[in-house]
Amino acid sequence: MTNNTGQESWPKVLLTGAQMLFVAFGALVLVPLLTGLDPSVALFTAGLGTLVFHGVTKQTVPVFLASSFAFIAPIQGSIASFGVSATLGGLMAAGLVYVAISQAVRLKGTAWLHRLLPPVVVGPVIMVIGLALAPVAVSMATGETSDNIGYGQAIFLSMASLLVTLVLAVFGRGLLRLVPIIGGIATGYALALVMGVVDFTAVREAAWLSVPSFTAPSFHWAAILFMIPVAIAPAVEHIGDMVAIGSVTRKNYLEKPGLHRTLLGDGLATTVAAMFGGPPNTTYSEVTGAVTLTKAFNPKYMVVAAVIAIILAFVGKLGALLQTIPGPVMGGIMTLLFGSIAVVGMNTLVRAGQSLTAARNLVVVSLILVFGIGGMQFGGGQFTLQGVSLAALVGIALNWLLPAEKEGE
Repeated sequence: MTNNTGQESWPKVLLTGAQMLFVAFGALVLVPLLTGLDPSVALFTAGLGTLVFHGVTKQTVPVFLASSFAFIAPIQGSIASFGVSATLGGLMAAGLVYVAISQAVRLKGTAWLHRLLPPVVVGPVIMVIGLALAPVAVSMATGETSDNIGYGQAIFLSMASLLVTLVLAVFGRGLLRLVPIIGGIATGYALALVMGVVDFTAVREAAWLSVPSFTAPSFHWAAILFMIPVAIAPAVEHIGDMVAIGSVTRKNYLEKPGLHRTLLGDGLATTVAAMFGGPPNTTYSEVTGAVTLTKAFNPKYMVVAAVIAIILAFVGKLGALLQTIPGPVMGGIMTLLFGSIAVVGMNTLVRAGQSLTAARNLVVVSLILVFGIGGMQFGGGQFTLQGVSLAALVGIALNWLLPAEKEGE
């Protein structure tokens, strides 16, 4: 593996690393834009958090960490009640919850995880991770998120970007096969320029070099207690993400580097992000989709993506230019990436070789999929459980409570 890594040319490593950042970029800046945090700080903390993660896991897992969608509503609520600084203190504490969970895993081992998370739970949860995001991809692809692009223009841009991406992924040879996403973005961006739907106002107004608006956290018990429970659900999601990337690369990351190390890396990345004023970090399903598509399994690509993210955070005009990529261009490519995550989940179920029509498996898989994709939620206000987190917890509970199938034994 080391020899292969040593033979890789730097242009290829840089290009693939940049591609991973491109894939994460849209979602990465969306979270701070929705919560009132600074997008440039989010870019910096995503890069820094990814480096922290790879430092803890010794560059063994090909993942990129960036802004977590699970924290959008809690951050909005906390900022309204306690302000930005106190919210960041709460987010630091949430990161430390991950650290505590990681140490529990370190002490008790991972054997119990296989009983807790069999393929009948893990497979559909991975499918939910991809499919729950499908409406986001479709709304971007059809122009719903773009003010200045109509439906017809949006569909043309998104489908052209998607077509180039899948042609390069399926028929590309050599280096071309490694850059289907950059190829799709470049094609879509060029077409958008010709159509005149790219707005350069932000680029003209931005300085060439500028320091991101870092914010220091402050600590208030109310804000900390408000945020801590939120961390439990994304920690469950983290396990699904580790299994998902493991399914892609055919490696068991729960054993090596160990779930305790990946959870520790994720927790420290979230705590470090909050120290600078960035949103919590999580492993990105978009990037797992890109890894699936490009077979870029080398963690070095993610380290390169992290360094590029940190540099871009200080390059005002370049950061502004990246934000001019039209939503439909990103949306077209996202439809393929999110779908590929769902296929990884289906493959997990298929490889397990269990009968999905057996009553027990049917109940577990059905409820995970419908609760996760359908938008079911439990609780309200401060403590709302929904999406992937709810689906994972429901799957774990059902698998634990329902008796084993006697016919399958």
